[in-house]
Amino acid sequence: MNFILDINIPSPAKKINYQQPIMFVGSCFTEHIGNSLQELKFDTLQNPNGILFDPLSVADSLVSYVQHKHYREEDLIYLNELWQSWKHHSVFSNINREVGLRIINESQDRAHLFLKKAKWLVITLGSSFSYRLVKENAAALNGGSAVANCHRAPAQWFNKHMMAIEEINSVLDNCIHQLFHFNRELEIIFTVSPVRHIRDGVIENNRSKARLIEVVHHLSNKFDKIHYFPAYELVIDVLRDYRFYDIDMVHPNYQATEFVLEKFAQYFIDESSNAIMQEVKKIRIARKHKAFQPDTKAHQQFLEQHLEKVRQLKTKFPFLNFEDELKYFSQGG
Repeated sequence: MNFILDINIPSPAKKINYQQPIMFVGSCFTEHIGNSLQELKFDTLQNPNGILFDPLSVADSLVSYVQHKHYREEDLIYLNELWQSWKHHSVFSNINREVGLRIINESQDRAHLFLKKAKWLVITLGSSFSYRLVKENAAALNGGSAVANCHRAPAQWFNKHMMAIEEINSVLDNCIHQLFHFNRELEIIFTVSPVRHIRDGVIENNRSKARLIEVVHHLSNKFDKIHYFPAYELVIDVLRDYRFYDIDMVHPNYQATEFVLEKFAQYFIDESSNAIMQEVKKIRIARKHKAFQPDTKAHQQFLEQHLEKVRQLKTKFPFLNFEDELKYFSQGG
């Protein structure tokens, strides 16, 4: 008896391998996949602007990497005792304007260089809702009309706008043309986040997700180098149970994200890299081992055995970075 719904997941003709850099951009769910692959030693760069949810913010950020945009002092606003950027997540906010600006522009530099060499770009869209500064606040605060993060500014400063399908398609299509011109070897994987934006309302969340799904399927049909990974459908339609959500009933829990990652590896990562992933995973588990009695012979033997395993893997796969593990196992944990 089959207790879950079958789903057809088309694989790209060329799959991801360990020697291909991957950039991840978008909602918090993209970081679940990105963090997992980074942990397993893939060459990744995640969210150079911080977490982004709506298509306009995602497209603006990617275009800024292509154009190697540098932000200026007048691009920052002083709000809630911090210097902040409307185009960046609050992790970039800083009490010192010069420091905050430097951190932002260093991230822009890394993103520009990484995107130029990247073979894969994974874009996870979270919501069709975009927040726009009302005209008087946009002028007073030196900001563009659309913001990626509201930074706890008063609600009356913004208009909440659900982007139309045509609008989403336009901003993403323009962004994609610039990306393919900038990096002709780039392949793009779109996903839609299964995180529910319940603050928008259940009905509004479903309308929002539907628009994203419609556009990304249109784009994947239009461009041979665009692919769709059904993270949303895997959680909503295949797992289809609140026991796979966290206590807030909004965010998929550990079991759900691991299930999605397994499917991503199965259909989007090549066979040889999947085999390497299993070996690396064993090393990472051993690296996290906490010894209650570190001076025992048993623990020292454990460290020596894993140090030798790491050395063998490093010789076999020289493109993997095991500096942390070599240091940990060689120095007695």
